[in-house]
Amino acid sequence: MTVDCEHVIVGRISGIFGVKGWVKVFSYTQPRENILNYSPWMLQRGGQWQCINITAGRRHGAGVVAHLEGYDDRDDARKLIAADIAICRDQFVETKSGEYYWIDLIGLKVVNLQGMVLGIVDHLLETGANDVLVVQGATEILIPYVRDDVVTDVNLKDGVITVDWDAAY
Repeated sequence: MTVDCEHVIVGRISGIFGVKGWVKVFSYTQPRENILNYSPWMLQRGGQWQCINITAGRRHGAGVVAHLEGYDDRDDARKLIAADIAICRDQFVETKSGEYYWIDLIGLKVVNLQGMVLGIVDHLLETGANDVLVVQGATEILIPYVRDDVVTDVNLKDGVITVDWDAAY
């Protein structure tokens, strides 16, 4: 079965686990095991997105392992290695005011308090202390995502993030 929706990549199948069709999953969610809260997953196979239900899963060491419906032995599961895991955007829980998913910030225009366009958010980095906006413009700029101090406004409707950041940094 295929599904037409806005796909968001949330992980990748990184290997096989055991002999009963379980797979190792590298999850992009925080915490990592949150990827198991979404079902079905969509895996791209043969150029098409295919929905696959999760029948079981758990955190395992620093990663996650899962069993997917219809993949009951090691050889079947091996075919899934390196497949990106996506879900439909509408599967995300609605955020509270002032909270955003990273995917919502990617592609937004970044403007400083002086009205200068610094570029577009290409991606974000997790550093431990705070997240960092990676902004592509005339040069690549790394801007700490610190609400109210550096990031003064996020306007999803207009597609703009306003920052207290000097263009010369």
